[in-house]
Amino acid sequence: MRLRQIALVTTELRQTEKEICEKLDLEVCYRDPGLSHFGLRHGLYAIGDQILEVVAPKRDGTTAGRFIDRRGGDGGYMVLLQTVSLEKHKTRLEGAGLRIVHDGKVEQKETSIRGIHLHPKDVGGAILSLDEAEPKESWLWAGEDWQYHATSTLVSRILAITMQANDPDKMAEMWSAATGLAATDRVIELEDAQIRFVPANDGRGDGLASADLETSDRSLAGQTIHVCGFNFFLV
Repeated sequence: MRLRQIALVTTELRQTEKEICEKLDLEVCYRDPGLSHFGLRHGLYAIGDQILEVVAPKRDGTTAGRFIDRRGGDGGYMVLLQTVSLEKHKTRLEGAGLRIVHDGKVEQKETSIRGIHLHPKDVGGAILSLDEAEPKESWLWAGEDWQYHATSTLVSRILAITMQANDPDKMAEMWSAATGLAATDRVIELEDAQIRFVPANDGRGDGLASADLETSDRSLAGQTIHVCGFNFFLV
């Protein structure tokens, strides 16, 4: 299982996008016109073969808008993990009593992607999506040519994400149950990244708090870039 995409949520897409592109040397790789149906605007940005997304509510009553209200501002919103056995995971999740709130698929020519979203209360902190892409190198949630926009000279990979929680041990157990992967010392090891669980100490409660990004410029290692109520640590 791989970390393939993370999403942030903001009230101001244009300003957040400007900061992300400037501070992380990224560019927009895709906008899905179908997202307007859900009352959202968004942009996607390629970091190597992983994707950073920013979504913004365009109308009242959206899940994203309620998320902003609950956490008191912009921040981490969603985690998408790639698997090669989605149907097997779906059967496992249903058997464990975890609720699936969305099951969607997109097909274009010989490429396809399917994702299932788990109920946030069954996971905690963020919307978790398990996704299967065919071929596995593709990622249709970001369109067909996102690879051409992976041009950053600053960052090349998402190495880890950090979930903060009032009870990090409990959240680690919930994410372990959702992913089918062990949580050891509050860390879930993916094929290409880590999911870490730490105590919430900023008054914002449970949520996706930060990501470690591999930087191509070693002189910048150790720096923190704060955008959209979220910390990017350059390592």
